[in-house]
Amino acid sequence: MSCLCDSCSALCCRYFVLEIDKPEDAADYDNVRWYLVHEGTFVFIEKKKWFLGVYARCKHLQQDNRCGIYATRPKICRKYTTDNCDYHGGEYDWEVLFSSAEQLEAYAQERLAEARAEKREKAKRKRAREAAAKRRGVVPAKRDTRPRIKARPKRAAAKRLRPQLLPALLGVAPRNVDRAPRATRNGNGVALPVLGAR
Repeated sequence: MSCLCDSCSALCCRYFVLEIDKPEDAADYDNVRWYLVHEGTFVFIEKKKWFLGVYARCKHLQQDNRCGIYATRPKICRKYTTDNCDYHGGEYDWEVLFSSAEQLEAYAQERLAEARAEKREKAKRKRAREAAAKRRGVVPAKRDTRPRIKARPKRAAAKRLRPQLLPALLGVAPRNVDRAPRATRNGNGVALPVLGAR
């Protein structure tokens, strides 16, 4: 009685795939292009996520295309099922597949041109809105461009005490002893003596 493994060519054991960051600008696309100038690599987009594939035969794949470490194989291999097995063929889920740097470069030029056109269109719409508001006599509110100051957390006072207490706890004379404070206040305003102060 034969099983699927008897006719399987172990395609899934001859490459691996890693998710990569989606390129946003020309420099990002150039980084992805760098992957593709290496032999045995491919890149694809699936469900709006980017993936790098590397053709590399598993070290434990035997001559009969069976796994040499089947009992102790990695979990990712255990999760792989015949439902999406490469042997069955059929349609892949990827939207775009790049097998060369030239394919990616053409795609990048197209996407970057679209992004520039969209940015110009957005700026044009903004200018049109501002002009319409000006004609109606509406003065657009100015954005507050001042830098925002974040409130310190309440534990910040305790953190400031640690450098002062550390020399005393270690039995080391603190630097600048003459200027060391005799007391400091905790977060509740209670005066605390500083160890090692004269």
